[in-house]
Amino acid sequence: MKQYAGKRNGTAADVSVDGVPLNPRLDLWNHSPSGFEWGYAGSGPAQLALALLADCLGDDQEAVEWHEDFKAAVVAGLQFAGWTMTEEEIRETLDAIINQ
Repeated sequence: MKQYAGKRNGTAADVSVDGVPLNPRLDLWNHSPSGFEWGYAGSGPAQLALALLADCLGDDQEAVEWHEDFKAAVVAGLQFAGWTMTEEEIRETLDAIINQ
């Protein structure tokens, strides 16, 4: 099971999946070419939500379709200092969003 983690490195917001930097997936949607962010509802959090869903689901179309909802439900509320999340938690949260 994949483990996702976000941490602060000075002013940078670094995100990894199983210890490897997470692909921002700018090819799907270029919300934030300057990088990931979390803890509020903006362009950096939108890029993070998209990248998390694309990596976790392996379905680019579904990631694009649901990333704004996932941003609002999850990414906007992540702790500023850092966070961890499992693949299972992402899938369960997305299922709850879809089935509202």
